[in-house]
Order: sequence, then C-alpha cells, then structure tokens
Amino acid sequence: MSSERASSFSLLPASATPDAKRLVAARALRGLADGCVSVLLASHLSSIGMSPFRIGAIVTGTLIGSAALTLLFGLYGQRFSRRRVLLASSAMMLITGLGFLGVTAFWPLFLVAVAGTLNPSSGDVSLFLPTEQAVLTETVAAGDRTAMFARYNLAGNFAGAFGALLAGAPGAVARKYGYDQGLALRSGFALYALVALLVGAIYWSISPAVEPPDAAKPAADPGAKADAAPRAPPLARSRNVVLKLAALFSIDSLGGGFVVQSMLALWLFRRFELPIATAGAVFFAASLFAAFSQLVSVWLSKKIGLINTMVFTHLPSNVFLILAALMPTAPLAITFLLLRMCLSQMDVPARQSYVMSVVPPEERAAAASVTNVPRSLASATTPLLAGAMLGATPFGWPLICGGLAKIIYDLLLLREFRALKPPEEKDKSA
Repeated sequence: MSSERASSFSLLPASATPDAKRLVAARALRGLADGCVSVLLASHLSSIGMSPFRIGAIVTGTLIGSAALTLLFGLYGQRFSRRRVLLASSAMMLITGLGFLGVTAFWPLFLVAVAGTLNPSSGDVSLFLPTEQAVLTETVAAGDRTAMFARYNLAGNFAGAFGALLAGAPGAVARKYGYDQGLALRSGFALYALVALLVGAIYWSISPAVEPPDAAKPAADPGAKADAAPRAPPLARSRNVVLKLAALFSIDSLGGGFVVQSMLALWLFRRFELPIATAGAVFFAASLFAAFSQLVSVWLSKKIGLINTMVFTHLPSNVFLILAALMPTAPLAITFLLLRMCLSQMDVPARQSYVMSVVPPEERAAAASVTNVPRSLASATTPLLAGAMLGATPFGWPLICGGLAKIIYDLLLLREFRALKPPEEKDKSA
C-alpha cells in the first residue's frame, strides 16, 4: 500500500491512501444520481403511459442487467487494469443516462434498462462494486477496513439523500413556469449522464497503486498487453464460503427486490397519493438516517462482531418494514419506514468487510462479484411481482413479503456463519 496518506481528508481512516478519497468521491456522485433517478423513475414511466406491471418489468430489467455486468466485470475484470474497468463502467453509465433521456417506447427502454447501469434502489447494486470493493480493501490497514467501508457507504447514502430531495425540483419548476411535466421528469436522467462524465474524470486520476502487483508490472513479452493480469482461477481457496454467502445474500435481496426505492415510491403514490416532492423528502430523510447509522455500525461491529452486527440490526428493521405496510395513514407508514431505515443499512459495511476478510486478497474482486451478482439477480425477480401486486391493490403486500424474506435470511446467516470469524476478531478472542 502506498505510503502517501489522505490526511487532508479527515473523514477517512488514518491509514487511508489518496485513492480511497477518490473512490469515496466517485461513490458520492453516483449516490446523488441514483437517489434522484430512483425516485423519479416510477413517475417518469407512469407519465409516458406505462402500467405498474411494466414499471416493475423495467425495474427488473435494470437489476438483471446490473447482475450480468457485475458478474462479467468481477470475474474477467482482473485481466485488465482496475482503472480501465472503472472507466468502462462510467462509460456504460453515460450510455444508460442518455438512453433513458431519449427513449420512451417500452421495449427499447427495457433493452436500455437491461444493458445499462441504472440503479432503482437506495443502495449500490452496480458493476462498479467488485472493483471498488477490492481496491478499497487495499487502501487501508486491516483494522480500518470496516470503517473505510462505512465511510464509503456513508458518502453514497448521504449524497443519495440529497439526490432524492432533488427529485422533487424538476416537477416544482415545471409547475411554476408552465414547462412540460414529462420533460422535467426526464431531466433527472440528464443529471445521471453528467455524473457519469464526472465519475469517469475521477477514475482517470487514480494512481497505479490501485493495481494488483502483477498487473502493475510491465509484461515480459513486448507483444503482450501491459494491463493483463495472470489468468488464475477467480475463486479457489474461498469457493465454498463465498458460494454459501452468495446463497444467503440472495434470500436477503429476494426480499429487498419487493421494496427497492422505486417500488416503495410507487406504493406511496398509489396507497396514499403522495406527491413526488413529498416522497423525495421522505427518501431524503431515510437516506440520511441510513448514512449516519453506518458510522454506528463500525463501533457496534468492534463490540459484538461483524456477523452479530449484521443480524441484530437487520432483524428489527424488517419488523418495522412489515408494520409500515399495515399502517392506515401516510404519517404512520412513513414513521415506520424511517424507523426501518435507521437500522436497515447498518449491516452493509459489516457485510462488505466480512466478505473481504474471509477471502484471500487475490480473490477479493471475484468474491465481491460472486456475492453481489446473486443479490442483483434475486432482487430482479421480485419488482415485477411487486408491480403486479400494486396493480391489483394498493395495500402493502410487497412490504410484508419483503420483510418476511429478510427475516428468514437473518436467522439463517446467524446459524451458518456465527462461528466463522474474521482474523481480527479471532486475534481478540485468542
């Protein structure tokens, strides 16, 4: 790891390198764009005449596409420099934003959704994840790993909160000045494309220190590609652990697909006729709670361990999700949704840190991909069902189904992995 420190960026752990600062900045920008379009997406699609079922299909398409790209970049991206992989990811983000900005017919838009990077969730389910997680793990000391992931997610959630709040601005401006409402809604996708350019500029500036040692060396054969890493099997020593974790994470994401932010927004619109600006304010507050809760996650994980932090914060959040579905009024439902968000993201830095800690360094990018891809695939199966449910009735059946699936995941994770501790937790107990 480079001896140069990011001391000028005091929010990062003391051992973080300047490349960590760059990746956190990129995550914040992507969070801003994701937060905005995740709230606008359902209203935009409704404004161009799509039914709840077709909206669910578009959301499903975005998640299936993200899963496929994440798998491709995670398993084969190690053959190329990490900088090139990240630049290619930002190029895909740009194409996606331009596609949603200009396309309105269902089938072409569905193809853009499948092939692109659009994130309908408040979290990060994208092809950026495997490479960024592998790089972040190597930019800090092992003892600061969970804190680094917490800051990384904090930046994304905090910016995502402002993105959700920003989602109400185009409609307000359109109403005030008499602009076309549909055109105003599409402006969020112009922001998405602009952010892709800014993120690409950040990735362009990262240093060669982010590359694996073998990839950073010039190739011995002058005719060989300089950025090609040795083609070792992506997963070898950690295969069984990673596959078991991936299966469990899939159950969690199966439930999460019912309540991705775009579908929650659609439920609030249909159940309580909530205006876009109000929904944006709700998701702004929810994202802020989720962001700052991740700092508590770092402290809690040092006290009770990563697995216990994942389970004992996630379980009550899922109870709150189910209770939100049962509430008869918008204020009560929003209260329980906000209570849920105070806890539901505390498992994220713990989960990311745990996966990176139980696999060898050379397998981290592949492990991040293999554990995130099933999550994306599983979450892609249920928005379509959630859309069908909401098309039939505005009652919160998607929230109940999502909460129950997530509770099952929590209990299985505790049973299967409580005994498998990261090296730093073993050292403490020794």
